[in-house]
Amino acid sequence: MTQQCLFCHLPDQLKVQAENALAFAIFDGFPVNPGHTLIIPKRHVASYFDLTEDEVRAMHELLGQMKVRIENEFRPDGFNIGVNVSEAAGQSVFHVHMHLIPRFKGDIENPRGGVRGVIPAKRSY
Repeated sequence: MTQQCLFCHLPDQLKVQAENALAFAIFDGFPVNPGHTLIIPKRHVASYFDLTEDEVRAMHELLGQMKVRIENEFRPDGFNIGVNVSEAAGQSVFHVHMHLIPRFKGDIENPRGGVRGVIPAKRSY
């Protein structure tokens, strides 16, 4: 039995927040902070590195749109942007998706190192 792709067949509770011809944005179903957003290409492809230039541009267009919306709605103090590529990097849904994570002062004790925290011992420098 083949498992359906979560992003090719969105559950009803995940509503599209913005879209263009090649990509769409949803709020994460398991957000790490209020406003945590996923930017997803419409074409089913597993790796960010296999996207076309047009798909990358479309995703970045929505990234900018959702950044403005999140600033207006949630008033974050910063953002993290990330893409997990392959199981070794933490990818668990094998349809490309970019995380836009609003950050708030005090959401963790010491945010220094940001995305470097994917390997905790190497986060501080």
